[in-house]
Amino acid sequence: MYASWTTKLVVGIFALAGIAALIVLSLRLGKIELFGNKGYVLYANFDNISGLKTGDQVEIAGVRIGKVINIGLKDYRARVEMQINQRVKIDNEAIASIKTSGIIGDKYVSISLGAGEQDLGDGGVIRRTQSAFVLEDAIGQLINGSPGSSTGGKSGGNAPEGQAHDGEPGGGLQ
Repeated sequence: MYASWTTKLVVGIFALAGIAALIVLSLRLGKIELFGNKGYVLYANFDNISGLKTGDQVEIAGVRIGKVINIGLKDYRARVEMQINQRVKIDNEAIASIKTSGIIGDKYVSISLGAGEQDLGDGGVIRRTQSAFVLEDAIGQLINGSPGSSTGGKSGGNAPEGQAHDGEPGGGLQ
């Protein structure tokens, strides 16, 4: 028994549609864009990016506005290069933060707009940044005591937060 031409045509169309759907799904999951997204490049320097990688999203108020295109090291800080959609304007007082989607989800860069009167252009730098929250560091601080508590070192008490308490001149408690 042979299939008719219309049956062969319908099966062929479904096969091509299935292959096209697999290609689209692969590109979406791989975060690959076939057509270059027009936009401009911004930079931000962080003390710790803990898990952020190339291709991760850049968002404002939960809306994707770009992606991380490169991560490097500049002056011993992580330098994140982001491609921002052309229609989105970011002011010079914006704050870039590394956030996590969900409890153990992917990292992304969240930008909070400031009250700046000038917009950053191509190659601009977001000066105000907030590094990633590292769960391992927080657990370590919880186990070892808070940074302001005395754990038996040279210092004999609590130093104001943000100050060293190493017992040396200019280092907090003396």
